[in-house]
Amino acid sequence: MPDLSDLIKVHVNGQHTFFLDQMIMSRYCGKFKKMMKQERRKPQMLKSEIGFDDFPCGADGFEFISRFCYNGGRIKISISNVCLLHCSAMVLEMTDQVSPCNLIQQTQTFLEGLFYWTWSDILISLKSCDEFFQFADSSGILEKLICSLLSKITHNSDFQFNASWSSSSSSPETINGFKFFTSNQTTPDSKAWWFDDLTILPPKIVVKVIKVIGAYGADNNSLILTKFILHYLKTALHNKSCVGYESLSKSCSMEYAELADTAVYGVALMGKTGFSCRGLFWVLRVVSDLGLSKSCRVGLERLIGGMLDKATLDDLLVPGHSGGGVYDVNLVLRLIKVFVSSDGVTMQRMKRIGRLIDKYMREISPDQYLKVSKFLAVAESLPDCARDSFDGVYRAIDIYMESHPKLSFDERSRLCRCLNYEKLTLEACKDLAKNPRIPPRTAIQALMSQQTKSQKKVVGLETTLIPSKEYLLESPTLLADVADADDNCSELSEESEEMKLHIQKMQCRVFELEKVCKEMRGQMSRLLKENNVTISPALNRAAVPRGPRLC
Repeated sequence: MPDLSDLIKVHVNGQHTFFLDQMIMSRYCGKFKKMMKQERRKPQMLKSEIGFDDFPCGADGFEFISRFCYNGGRIKISISNVCLLHCSAMVLEMTDQVSPCNLIQQTQTFLEGLFYWTWSDILISLKSCDEFFQFADSSGILEKLICSLLSKITHNSDFQFNASWSSSSSSPETINGFKFFTSNQTTPDSKAWWFDDLTILPPKIVVKVIKVIGAYGADNNSLILTKFILHYLKTALHNKSCVGYESLSKSCSMEYAELADTAVYGVALMGKTGFSCRGLFWVLRVVSDLGLSKSCRVGLERLIGGMLDKATLDDLLVPGHSGGGVYDVNLVLRLIKVFVSSDGVTMQRMKRIGRLIDKYMREISPDQYLKVSKFLAVAESLPDCARDSFDGVYRAIDIYMESHPKLSFDERSRLCRCLNYEKLTLEACKDLAKNPRIPPRTAIQALMSQQTKSQKKVVGLETTLIPSKEYLLESPTLLADVADADDNCSELSEESEEMKLHIQKMQCRVFELEKVCKEMRGQMSRLLKENNVTISPALNRAAVPRGPRLC
């Protein structure tokens, strides 16, 4: 039993205390021997004590060292503890200058067979470095493990990235003698065999792997690495939902944000060739809650907005943030703004967006957290030329009013102002006039707009079918053509019969439109009487509905 005077109190990371024989520890630990020499110069040796702050793995790591020293410089080294033993030995300066039987030499000998380890051995050893990441990184052991990992992937893959041995490591592209370069010979939907295995690694280790490859941040130009990062982040999100978001976000939020930015840089570089519109929305869902930087978010939204006409309704239904609504309406507004302001947007693409946004408005209308201003912002985000008909907008407004029964009269009036009455069908206009949720003035304006539109159609048809005498007199060429047609009527009998049939059909259509006008006049009169509204002829002519906006 050692003399009590030889024992010294050792504090480890301010949480644990060891009473150890100073002679035994000084025999193998150079750092310990130096600290003891300093303590001997102080009085009251019996009360002397030393401390180690930020020791690798705290008490567990220091206990391994004490066992090694008390066991005569021997300890069982394994895959799971070799990194910890090596880093602890580096901290305590357990070199061959202190003892021929030193721990650093033993761990280095064990690591010489690193490139012959199995795939599972490398993953286990890498994962163990998370708790003492800074020590493992500064000692160089982490890069050795990563190089071995990449070598395993290279020799069992045809398309990810390749590693070739270089005799010189002075080049900035070489790391520990290995030169890495990536290959993008992969299909967009492919998933490498190593994706799932690497999801067990902590985010710090994954960031280090990406840095070793040289694809970190804006340097990411590899499709396969981008897809791996997205797969890793998706798995992390699933784990967060299982164990609780807060427990992971506090310790790993920075690393997840770095990985999210790196993934977006790769997505932006590949663009439409590597990801479809639906794929880009999936990327946005994965990275949006991981602290994505503003610049990366803007770049991703610009990429999605440029091809928004290829999106589906399910793509737009991105969940909103807590307390801000069921869906992220602000995101859709930003995407629409990008699309509308893009160059080369054809009318066909614009109308496709119009149909999509009408469906989106009907879907978000029942949301109790959706404000009137936000609903109107979506409705008015597109020019009038994007819609052949405003029936979809009207149906969305009706659903919104029905789902929000406490809307004031002014709010309901504001909602109806986004309608272009001239682009409402007759059926929609009739339903609007009977709808009790629609303000009366709005119904009157819609009916008057329909009446004006019908009258224009009738006048246009009459002008087309029955040219005026003045027009005939002022058109001698037309008169000559008519005379020639009369002289040759026998030769064009078949064409004349077809023309007569066509004229008869158009005349029937004119009669139908006149009948509709009469019905609408009666409906408007009844509506005016029900609401006790009297409109003078001058005011009637002045009540012109809102005209369409220009594209």
